[in-house]
Amino acid sequence: MDERQALSSFAALSQETRLGIVRTLVVGGPEGLAAGLIAARMGVSPSNVSFHLKELERAGLILQRRKSRSIVYSASYDSLAALVKFLMEDCCAGHPAVRETVDRQDGCCPTGEATSKDDAVA
Repeated sequence: MDERQALSSFAALSQETRLGIVRTLVVGGPEGLAAGLIAARMGVSPSNVSFHLKELERAGLILQRRKSRSIVYSASYDSLAALVKFLMEDCCAGHPAVRETVDRQDGCCPTGEATSKDDAVA
């Protein structure tokens, strides 16, 4: 990740609702969540969440796909991992154990177990 992309990501995450959306999608897992369900969980209107989803997608932090009549959003785990690695790039001199936790490929949780399929289409 280059500095320009990191700045775009941080700008998108610096707003409370957008940060909450990303955290919700991370928990939601790779299957993602429908826009309406995200709005309900965040306690904001669908038009408000739509605005924030667009900003997060523009920053490359989330992905969208169509599923029937719904747009389903999911966290871009690769982009989020790249952002964390960008932050940790220069910090670990003399502390290789810190860097190892960032470089691990197994992630924090098993794929596909974070949410049910019913949540994705709600």
